[in-house]
Amino acid sequence: MKPLQAPSGDVLADRRADYAEMLFAAGDRAAAADLMRDALELAPDWAAGWFRLGEMREAAGALEAAAEAWQTALRLDPADRLGAALRLALIGRAPQADAPPSAFVEALFDQYADSFDAALVEKLAYRVPALLADAIHMQGGRIFDLALDLGCGTGLMGEMLRPFARRLDGIDISARMLAKARRRGIYDRLEKADIQNLRYEAGRPDLIAAADVFMYLGALERVTAAVTGLLAPGGLFAFSVERLAGQGDFALLPSRRYAHSEPYLRRVLEENGMEALWLEEQVIRQDRGEPIVGLIVVATLAASL
Repeated sequence: MKPLQAPSGDVLADRRADYAEMLFAAGDRAAAADLMRDALELAPDWAAGWFRLGEMREAAGALEAAAEAWQTALRLDPADRLGAALRLALIGRAPQADAPPSAFVEALFDQYADSFDAALVEKLAYRVPALLADAIHMQGGRIFDLALDLGCGTGLMGEMLRPFARRLDGIDISARMLAKARRRGIYDRLEKADIQNLRYEAGRPDLIAAADVFMYLGALERVTAAVTGLLAPGGLFAFSVERLAGQGDFALLPSRRYAHSEPYLRRVLEENGMEALWLEEQVIRQDRGEPIVGLIVVATLAASL
């Protein structure tokens, strides 16, 4: 996904930025960065411009200069809607954070709400909702009294949950995603909230699902503890992650999404009194023609086994 874009408010600066984009598209990255820097002389408080300058400089191989641009963007926008801190981490100029800035996630999905479904399903062969639904069905074909869809987005997972949920609620950080989900007419209740600080007071779900949500979270200890506290006895926790191919618990990828390892997932579940009933590798989508492997997980409270 591309970063949030916004004009500078200065016509001449925007025109120079457009010329810089033309140079960049033509492959002249260094010249594009120079012209973008000229545009910023006219609009020095343009956070999105500084962020884009960082991208151009990185593409030109000027990592120190890219870091300076992203640091400026972060100073101008401390909430970090553009994800400058993630870019700094990826080039080794900042430590890897346990989670992305909430403002970045919210802005990203507000921006892509209108094209999200088509991009995922038609272009990227997105399979997670169907894979999770199948894994849930494998646990006895239950009908759930209350299903909670974390990071529900536009409702792709909700459509899969609705047939076996007497009540279906959804939570998402993006108001525009929630507006799209509301138009589907499948949820009983929708709430705008950040799952990094998960709170839910409308019942005890016996199913909590999170389809392709944790790749925008990183560390999972906090949200798993919250799920454990919410889940009804005998309830299921179903989620997906992008599989970490290398060593470690989780890692920030160049896509600015996180990947997680299987041992990490099992450890976090166990530390929170849960056990995996189903944990399977699957191709979850395509990216630039390459299959992306994920982990499909269904867990329950260990005491209920």
